[in-house]
Amino acid sequence: MHAYLKYLQHHPDAKYIPVAEYPAGRNHVWAVSCHVAFPCATQNELNGGDAEVLLKNGCIRISEGANMPSTPDAIEKILKSGVAYGPSKAANAGGVATSQLEMAQNSSMQQWSFEEVDGKLFNIMKNIYTNASETAKEFGQPSNLVFGANIAGFRKVADAMIDQGVM
Repeated sequence: MHAYLKYLQHHPDAKYIPVAEYPAGRNHVWAVSCHVAFPCATQNELNGGDAEVLLKNGCIRISEGANMPSTPDAIEKILKSGVAYGPSKAANAGGVATSQLEMAQNSSMQQWSFEEVDGKLFNIMKNIYTNASETAKEFGQPSNLVFGANIAGFRKVADAMIDQGVM
């Protein structure tokens, strides 16, 4: 039995709210009218046609939570639309950062409180956004966080290589 049907068995009133809609067809989830979308499952799950449907249905924010869940065509349409967009390089960094914080605790044999971990993660994500945003502005594309995140990420790797004497 599909998870949607199981959900409705336990919450029969949910069929009257949009969250329990399950339209037929390819990538049906992107056809549900919403304000915010989070492509997070697989690479290339959101294509250009799906992005058009989301935007047509009133989506105003799209934030990726996986490695490259949107195709280049989808990203182009999202950027052209002007909706708020969190690209995977920046938005998905929270999971990577959380793993790093866990490793730091383990290696130092310390246990941090929820508030301490949350504060560290908040600062990491704020810095990622700031770096991507400022880099995009520096190169004349102030609303393109994809562009800013790509260049900021490249600079970070290139600087590390230079510091190690690779170049």
